[in-house]
Amino acid sequence: MSKFVGYISRIVIIVTILSTFINIVKSQPYSVYSDTINKKRLNTVIYTGAGLYAATLGVLYLGWYKDNKLTSFHWYNDNKGWLQVDKVGHATTAYIISNYAFWSLRWAGVDNNRSAIYGGIMGWSAMTVIELLDSFSAEWGASSGDLIANTVGAGFFTGQQVLWKEQRVRIKFSYHPTDFPNYRPDLLGNNSLQSILKDYNGQTYWLSANIASFIRNDTKVPKWLNISFGYGATGMLGTFSNPPDYNGKPLPYHKRTRQYYFSLDIDWTRIKTNSALLRFTFKALSFIKIPFPTLEYNKENNFVFHYLYF
Repeated sequence: MSKFVGYISRIVIIVTILSTFINIVKSQPYSVYSDTINKKRLNTVIYTGAGLYAATLGVLYLGWYKDNKLTSFHWYNDNKGWLQVDKVGHATTAYIISNYAFWSLRWAGVDNNRSAIYGGIMGWSAMTVIELLDSFSAEWGASSGDLIANTVGAGFFTGQQVLWKEQRVRIKFSYHPTDFPNYRPDLLGNNSLQSILKDYNGQTYWLSANIASFIRNDTKVPKWLNISFGYGATGMLGTFSNPPDYNGKPLPYHKRTRQYYFSLDIDWTRIKTNSALLRFTFKALSFIKIPFPTLEYNKENNFVFHYLYF
């Protein structure tokens, strides 16, 4: 009981500090998006989006696919790989791209529903083209699991935006460094930046639900306060199983274990401000789970409390 009381007291302290900070940041409510299309802005969105899309394809081809042998279209079943952490990552990325596409279209004056639908299509398309490239690579192949995850992520954004005109539940990402890349740098990253993308042991994905949006309007619960449910895994040195050695050197035994988390979080997009810089910053932060006291469950250690988990 004392641990539980201590856990609650730390949360109260952190929320109080955050409330003070947010009250300082808050100003008059910022203006809402216009529903009148601004052709100049819309053209900027279209041309910029097309340019970024083409540049991304070029980078992917030169950095990832150029030196791989090409073959005919084929499928590759990796649905059991990485304890599905990579599939959640696909959904998260599709969700984030869909949201940014939506914000861009709303900035150009496209109405909520059409922005949500077109944004979802753009998020889905951006991720699915990777499957098309994979499908012609001899080393990989098109993954049905990836396609489903892409659809879920983009659909999750569009569905909420059309139904509620807001994102009551956000998909977020967090990462903490692990020792696993030291064992398999070829697979898990040769440096910190690569490991953020490749080391699934350090990645956690969250469903972050805004409390106030699900209860009455006059609630005293802070509008920005969320509860979060996370998923991750550890002990993974290979896609489907852990190899006994790497380059002839024996690898230590690690049990591949799923991890589930419960924590609090902030929805930065619900903090109103007239500052364009802060709005831009808050939007970027809206996809990152901030460090908070967290309760973890896994089959190996049962419940584990983290004073701060990221």
